[in-house]
Amino acid sequence: MNNFHNVSSCTAFLAGKDATVDGSTMIARNEDAGGGINAKRFVAVMPEDQPREYISTFNKFQVKLPDNPLRYSATPNADVSDGVWGESGINTDNVAMSSTETEFTNTTMLGLDPLVPDGIGEEAMLTVTLPYIHSAREGVKRLGAFVTKYGTCESNGIAFSDSDEVWYFETVGGHHWAAERIPDDSYAVAPNQTGIQEIDFNDPEHYMYSDDLKEFAEKNHLNKGRKGFNFRDIFGEDTQADHYYNTPRVWYGQKMFNPEIEQDPESRTMPFTRVADHLISVEDIAFFLSSHYQGTDFDPYGKTGTEESRLRYRPIGMNRNQEMHILQIRPGFPAEHAAIHWLAEGVNEFNAPVPFFANCTDTPDNFKNTPLRTTTESFYWLNKLVAMLADPFFAEHDLEAMFAVSESRKFGFANGRAAVATADAEFKNISADKVTDWHNQVNEKIANTITENVKDLLHQLVLMRAEKMVPTFEKGGEL
Repeated sequence: MNNFHNVSSCTAFLAGKDATVDGSTMIARNEDAGGGINAKRFVAVMPEDQPREYISTFNKFQVKLPDNPLRYSATPNADVSDGVWGESGINTDNVAMSSTETEFTNTTMLGLDPLVPDGIGEEAMLTVTLPYIHSAREGVKRLGAFVTKYGTCESNGIAFSDSDEVWYFETVGGHHWAAERIPDDSYAVAPNQTGIQEIDFNDPEHYMYSDDLKEFAEKNHLNKGRKGFNFRDIFGEDTQADHYYNTPRVWYGQKMFNPEIEQDPESRTMPFTRVADHLISVEDIAFFLSSHYQGTDFDPYGKTGTEESRLRYRPIGMNRNQEMHILQIRPGFPAEHAAIHWLAEGVNEFNAPVPFFANCTDTPDNFKNTPLRTTTESFYWLNKLVAMLADPFFAEHDLEAMFAVSESRKFGFANGRAAVATADAEFKNISADKVTDWHNQVNEKIANTITENVKDLLHQLVLMRAEKMVPTFEKGGEL
């Protein structure tokens, strides 16, 4: 019996190069965690610090690793006693990986191909894959080989990208998987459910899969469709819980990027990929990943609808957000300056992502050092404190506090954009042998600016909250 289970429940977003405003490829995700607290760090992993044998403290998965790893960014747990959980990163060949989106395989498939308790899982996937791949396609092949050989302990979706391609990889059962290249002009929203639909087995440019996937389904009579091979329908779940927990997130994302299309929030037949009605920016993705059904009857902070409707669907921005990453590979720049690892920490309704140039050998102290107790000297905990203070104001519809949060987020993003623009202008004057050290300095400056912005917001919220304390009393004129 598999006693291991993934307690995270994230939301992912992927966009091809022709779907974005500047021709970037972008993969993004909220990393959510059960219980609402799972402190994160942001680090640059050097080749000499990469293990040559990986032994998971989460489930004892074990594998020997090559001797030639690349440097890469990562967002591991602060407490690694139960695993690394590297989650997101970009390596020095500008290949990005986001691992992973928790998904669920149907009971028929789990009975025929059970999960493997000591197989590869989300906890290990980034660490044993990202440092050794030189393209998104190569990432799919490497991870697929791991799942086929060792099995997996959970069902997951994993995103890969490089400057040209974006791929989404999904596991089903213990040893089977498929991956789809997101069309260059399209985006995809992935909540905690199987997304890939029709697979064309004669199109290796856009689909990859475990060698026996089609034969396994045929042998075990898994395909209920009269024609085609719908991966989602054959292997995924479609429970009542999905209609409240998962599909509304797809609905809201597609409502944002295709407002002209009317759909049912609980429909399981919404397409996995769509062409948006406009080109997509980093800001668009950040807004989506911090959203909570604004403008609908389902907004938990809203005034419309009913008490029931406002709590009906699981929102995207919520208390369990730990970090949000947007991994951007930009065109028009030399490879050493093309990749940006945008990172927000804490609860996404109240934060803004910080842009870090991924070609770095170090990260700012308050990002790489995250203690297990709350402190304003940690960027993660600083954002958590802001969320704890801001949330009651939003529930109370306190306009002054809501405006303060909105302004802080706006200027946080503006500061990040300004820093990137300044760095882009300066880059042409930096010699090749100095770029990495210069990126370290640029990243430090960006982090300091946005950290101060968040601290200012925290101070404002503390003062506002003090005026809301219950034991208060107006002084008389003679006092």
